[in-house]
Amino acid sequence: MTNEGSSGAAPVSRLADEFNKLPGIGPKTAQRLTYFLIRMPEEDARSLAEAIIAVKERIILCTTCYNITEINPCDICTNVNRDQTRICVVEEALDVQALERTRSFKGLYHVLHGVISPMNGVGPDDLRIHPLLERLKGDSQVEEIILATNPNLEGEATSMYVHKLISPLGIRITRPARGLPVGGDLEYADELTLSRAIEGRQDF
Repeated sequence: MTNEGSSGAAPVSRLADEFNKLPGIGPKTAQRLTYFLIRMPEEDARSLAEAIIAVKERIILCTTCYNITEINPCDICTNVNRDQTRICVVEEALDVQALERTRSFKGLYHVLHGVISPMNGVGPDDLRIHPLLERLKGDSQVEEIILATNPNLEGEATSMYVHKLISPLGIRITRPARGLPVGGDLEYADELTLSRAIEGRQDF
């Protein structure tokens, strides 16, 4: 997308260019969002800008589970009422939110922040796999690891890799039941499907 000649239009072009960098946002959608913001009341636009800045300034990664949080360790890791013997391994922080909405899983989490994807240049060292192994080696309470990566090619490959590394530790390894659609993402699954998948998990 090129900048328009008029200096007055430069901020418009810049904003559209920034929107175009977001995942799933093409040039036309970027333009629609830009002109929507132009028509938006200034108070609402400032509120949106402040919310974006607050996320960048205040949100960090929990050094235990690598979920996004404002405090470190996060609320889930420090909650003594959670089941300390089970850790659910997920791809992204959005998956934690999806599982929490089901209210069926009371254990802890570990966020990998992606999947192994050679096509996209993402290898095991780019994920939070090593911290997971260190966490397990240092915590004798853990009895079960639930590998809840998405049921697609990359998710399955990542689960197999993590399974291979964890197996020597003698910890039970399970995966959600196959109620989840193949090729789907956890964050888009409905709460009932997710809940049943977790409750009906099977040994890996």
